[in-house]
Amino acid sequence: MQTVTPKEKKFNRLITIVSIIVPVVVALLFNVKIPNVERLGFLPPIYATINGMTAVLLVIAVWAIKQGKKKLHRSLMTTCIVLSVLFLLMYIGYHMTSESTKYGGEGLLRYVYLIILISHIVLSIVVIPLVLKTYARAYLEQYEAHRKLARITFPIWLYVAVTGVVVYVMISPYYVN
Repeated sequence: MQTVTPKEKKFNRLITIVSIIVPVVVALLFNVKIPNVERLGFLPPIYATINGMTAVLLVIAVWAIKQGKKKLHRSLMTTCIVLSVLFLLMYIGYHMTSESTKYGGEGLLRYVYLIILISHIVLSIVVIPLVLKTYARAYLEQYEAHRKLARITFPIWLYVAVTGVVVYVMISPYYVN
């Protein structure tokens, strides 16, 4: 049985706090509208692009580590986390200044959209602690534990990034300028 170091305990506590606070704050801020502020309606295509870039960089990062390029892998993964934080800030900013856009499609496409949207939202919450724990394990040089968790984290994070783009593409015709 592996003992948990004080540094790892600290990381785990911080990861738990962040993993709870981020979704709660996003949910609360979703209902806050800043009055007399210009709408940030230009943000959705930008944060959809950030999701797309994250997906591409995640795939390249996996390729890099399989090629033994640890430094490149580390840089790419750090960039993916930074992009995810940027996405989150833009997403919150948009929703605090603009009304939510309703999907206008009908029939089967509406159900497809809702399935993708709901799975995207649920997994975007699930992926927060996974990403942070995976990153922390690499930082703490627990590479075997890192690899093990990364096998779970990677496909979920990739799915969230890709479906973020898909949701944007599906809803973009319904945005009000």
